[in-house]
Amino acid sequence: MEERCNKSAHMSAKEQLRIICKGASQLVGEKEILDKLDTSCKTRKPLTVKLGLDPSAPDIHLGHTVVLRKIRQMQEAGHEAVVVIGDFTGKIGDPTGKSRGRAALSDEQVKENARTYFEQIFRVLDRKKTTVAYNSSWLAKLNFEEVVRLAASTTVARMLERDDFKNRYENQIPIGVHEFLYPLMQAYDSVELKADVELGGTDQTFNILMGRTLQKEFGQEPQAALFMPLLEGLDGIEKMSKSLGNYIGVQEPAQVMFKKCMEVPDSLIIRYFELVTDIHPDEVAQIEAQLAEGVNPRDVKLRLAREITGLYHSGEELRNAEEFYHAAFSRKSIPEQIPELIIENEEKDTLADLIPLLIRNELITSRNELIRLLRQGGVRLDGEKLCEEDLSMTLMGNQVLKLGKKKFVKILK
Repeated sequence: MEERCNKSAHMSAKEQLRIICKGASQLVGEKEILDKLDTSCKTRKPLTVKLGLDPSAPDIHLGHTVVLRKIRQMQEAGHEAVVVIGDFTGKIGDPTGKSRGRAALSDEQVKENARTYFEQIFRVLDRKKTTVAYNSSWLAKLNFEEVVRLAASTTVARMLERDDFKNRYENQIPIGVHEFLYPLMQAYDSVELKADVELGGTDQTFNILMGRTLQKEFGQEPQAALFMPLLEGLDGIEKMSKSLGNYIGVQEPAQVMFKKCMEVPDSLIIRYFELVTDIHPDEVAQIEAQLAEGVNPRDVKLRLAREITGLYHSGEELRNAEEFYHAAFSRKSIPEQIPELIIENEEKDTLADLIPLLIRNELITSRNELIRLLRQGGVRLDGEKLCEEDLSMTLMGNQVLKLGKKKFVKILK
């Protein structure tokens, strides 16, 4: 613990605040967090940084990492993260942004989804500086008198300030009383943890601010509330979403990730530097100035692609990805117009499953031809040579398959 705090002591409170605020939409309680940071530097006691996760099992993409990356930056400054898995609140379902009540999750679903979270969030967070807590360990112990006290800390009028509740009320769509309890229970997590800072997306504003209210009710210093914006996807318009296909997944192969980073719209280059890299605010300002002076955006995107891909892959994987990108796309080793094959059945997504499609599209004449090419080293996937044993490998989608010397096909899912 002391070693971590010493790192924080080398960085002033104001400098930490600059890094914390980089890319943020809003910071509520700026003076409070500055005082907390100053005290932390003097006492060498790390702040408790809270992140609440409702276990709905997403495949994490860069949009999800905006908040995670900010917490990692605070960990690098010496502070401690507490990730609260909402196994208890998940049984209610967060009504945020919902036009109707959401189905509750079973215990089995919650546990499985939480396992999925763990596998992915530690690609960003420092495992040694992260505590994972389940809010059932304290919420399940509350008696009815304590629940009534929670409910008495706010009003129905305050709850109806939330757009989702307001819209449902005005449109006579039922609102369960238990749904009003969701933000109160999430807020009580902050009381239990004595959180100094809570982070979340702008869609969590009401719930996180409720944490400040409840902490005051319980005689605690209120947490600072840091809100991070939603990240636009590769289309430059809609928020990043797997369903829209405009995403960069954190578990994608390095070559796919690098190429997608090069597809970031010019207008979003600075936003991506701010939200999904660890580049210092001064460097981001320099990059922005260079773009304003007329530097080729492509050159800047090369650095962006290196920064992002390097966060999730080894140095060797990054080098290979960049070499492949230059060979395949910059130097036009792959023709601009190549056929596309769409894998429609996700249960049949191996190279072997693709053989009928390859034959139908006259890319090979038979299974035997593909096996011969594999044995001769004439089949490559995103530049990587395949062998016969790779027939059973799962295709990720958005990959380029090369057959022989001149045949290319893009595999989509």
